Amino acid sequence: RESDHRAWTPVTYTVTRQNATVQGLTEGKAYFFRIAAENIIGMGPFTETPKELVIRDPITVPDRPEDLEVKAVTKNSVTLTWNPPKYNGGSDITMYVLESRLIGKEKFHRVTKEKMLDRKYTVEGLKEGDTFEYRVSACNIVGQGKPSFCTKPITCKDEIAPPTLDLDFRDKLIVRVGEAFSLTGRYSGKPAPKVTWLRDDIVLKEDDRTKIKTTPTTLCLGILKSVRGDSGKYCVTVENSTGSRKGYCQVNVVDRPSPPVGPVIFDEVHKDHMVVSWKPPLDDGGSEITNYIIEKKDAHRDLWMPVTSATVKTTCKIPKLLEGREYQVRIYAENLYGISDPLISDEMKAKDRFSVPDAPEQPIIKDVTKDSAVVVWNKPYDGGKPITTYIVEKKETMATRWVRVTKDPIFPSTQFKVPDLLEGCEYEFRVSAENEIGVGDPSPPSKPIFARDPIAKPSPPINPEAVDKTKNSVDLSWHPPRHDGNGKIIGYLVEYQKVGDEDWKKANLTADSCPETKFKVTGLTEGLTYKFRVKAVNAAGESEPAYVPDPVEVKDRLEPPELILDANMAREQHVKAGDTLRLSAVIKGVPFPKVSWKKEDHEVSPKADIEVTGVGSKLEIRNTVHEDGGVYSLTVENPAGSKTVSVKVVVLDKPGPPRNLQISEVRSDSCYLTWKEPEDDGGSVITNYVVERKDVASAQWLPISSSSKKRSHMAKYLIEGTQYLFRVAAENQFGRGPYVETIKPIKAIDPLHPPGPPKNLHHVDVDKTEVSLVWNRPDRDGGAEITGYLVEYQEDGAEEWTKFQTVPMLDCVVTGL
Repeated sequence: RESDHRAWTPVTYTVTRQNATVQGLTEGKAYFFRIAAENIIGMGPFTETPKELVIRDPITVPDRPEDLEVKAVTKNSVTLTWNPPKYNGGSDITMYVLESRLIGKEKFHRVTKEKMLDRKYTVEGLKEGDTFEYRVSACNIVGQGKPSFCTKPITCKDEIAPPTLDLDFRDKLIVRVGEAFSLTGRYSGKPAPKVTWLRDDIVLKEDDRTKIKTTPTTLCLGILKSVRGDSGKYCVTVENSTGSRKGYCQVNVVDRPSPPVGPVIFDEVHKDHMVVSWKPPLDDGGSEITNYIIEKKDAHRDLWMPVTSATVKTTCKIPKLLEGREYQVRIYAENLYGISDPLISDEMKAKDRFSVPDAPEQPIIKDVTKDSAVVVWNKPYDGGKPITTYIVEKKETMATRWVRVTKDPIFPSTQFKVPDLLEGCEYEFRVSAENEIGVGDPSPPSKPIFARDPIAKPSPPINPEAVDKTKNSVDLSWHPPRHDGNGKIIGYLVEYQKVGDEDWKKANLTADSCPETKFKVTGLTEGLTYKFRVKAVNAAGESEPAYVPDPVEVKDRLEPPELILDANMAREQHVKAGDTLRLSAVIKGVPFPKVSWKKEDHEVSPKADIEVTGVGSKLEIRNTVHEDGGVYSLTVENPAGSKTVSVKVVVLDKPGPPRNLQISEVRSDSCYLTWKEPEDDGGSVITNYVVERKDVASAQWLPISSSSKKRSHMAKYLIEGTQYLFRVAAENQFGRGPYVETIKPIKAIDPLHPPGPPKNLHHVDVDKTEVSLVWNRPDRDGGAEITGYLVEYQEDGAEEWTKFQTVPMLDCVVTGL
């Protein structure tokens, strides 16, 4: 029972030992205890403790201190910290004892003599390079407890550690205007680093709103009542002798935008609507403008009416206005964080102040051609609204109706090339301007123009030269001018001048007498030297003259003939039969040579077309045949000499027929054919022979060989007794020649020979005028059935045999003897 209570509380009824543990007691209270024994008869008397017992733990020395750590080391000091023991032994810790041992020595020595209760201590006065280990013990009223676990050996030297930086903030931070924000973190480093804060590369210093707090391990920058100007890129730098670390944060202090920038511009004013524009706010509050809110009000009323709150453009149409009333417009900018103060416009009256454009001035026409002209005009007053297009119209001067020259819009150019004019017609043009109000009046008509190409004088002829001469004439030749001045060249004027004279004489009086680019100047004096020049003429006049480069002495020119052969006059010319043979050459010589063609020193075939021009000659034979082949020669001759060239012409054709077709070795199922090659192989090697046969009773020839290169063939598989005709043709690369055919048919039978002599001839009976004869069959029948036996007799001593008769059997009676 508790000492201040009267009631006893049972602890247990089932103890059989002579001890018991009482649980559930309250520390610090005083208790009495009693014990009674019990058997089957009953419980005996209680025995009570003589005095009260106060409940408390027994007091011992403290446990060992926890977590002994080295916090800092320099060359002459060591700073240590530790945590109290888990159990203080039942009595408060009265002090801690810190001990050290020099490595190499055995004993620990107490570091401090004074009483120490702090759990942090800096051991000073050490010698650089010495190595110690440390332990700490706790003391209570009972005594000194066990020492802590020793530290690792610690050498006295300055510690170096590069800075570390652990930030509590992200890369970006958004703050509302007026709110405070802070940037915090932790850092370390040995020696202790220097901490610097910057915003947009400018060092921050403390003031009324900027607070900087730095401890040996933590850093903090605080901004009170932030403003838009606090936005920027913040940077904290932690730096010591070993290096530096930086942390960044882009802080955006956001607010509602500033008002839109005025003034409000009235771009368009109409009787029932206006179009206004403005400029965005100078400060968008750090957040993109999401929309503008536009309101309007009658200048003589106080009620603002909404127009729109959904526009993001800096222009807006103000609709539903009453004509003649004055209006004001106000505009707010809005972002995610609020609505700006308004921008309010001046008063503006709703009325139309625009009109259609004025009429342009009279247009000017230039660059006229036979089917087009360029119309040029000046921009008129636009009536207050931008011109959107110009309308160009045309009409013939005698007509009354104006026609638009194109359906496409003409803008912004103030000129237009009008197409599709009719050559020779006279036209006028006018121009109107159009804006969104409508089409303005047309300009005055232009001056009339005719649709035709402008004509200028041509450029000079090109490259005039003297190409031939005689004792009283010179032949000139040139090329047309590069530019005809847009007018047809009528002809050319040729002029000449005797060297030493000043005057030029006309070789032809009018240009149309020399329409070609050549002219023969006649009536010159033999032996004199002349200069020549040529002018081109069109409807606009004469060109500048073009001069023959060198003076020309007038005299006959003798040049021996010269032949320049074309490719078809090579040494040998092959022509396929049926094609056209062409032989040609360029001929030079003064005077022009006489031309003659020969074949094998004879006149050429009448079917040959021969053409001679001033520069050459050509021989042409159409539908050539094999006989047109041979050696052709071309001879040119003038007083200065002659020249001959020849070419062998081979007309390639099918071969002629084979020769001398013969059949031998006829059998009942075969025969042997032989022939000779054709006299004419067609100019190409015989590639093969074609052999065919036919039954005389049939109309159809059947091939029996088409690839034989030999001039013989064994015709097999004949039907015995059938009569056959055979024919053979030769082939080359140009085709198959004509066939040669057997003159008469041959019969497919084996060859016949006379039978052998009858055997064993003897008589079997004799009379005075007749003899009976018998005999046997001969050994061979000669390849055919024996049809009979011829019986002859001869008088003894005579030379001639007398035919008696032919009998079919092997016996005969000779009578009349």
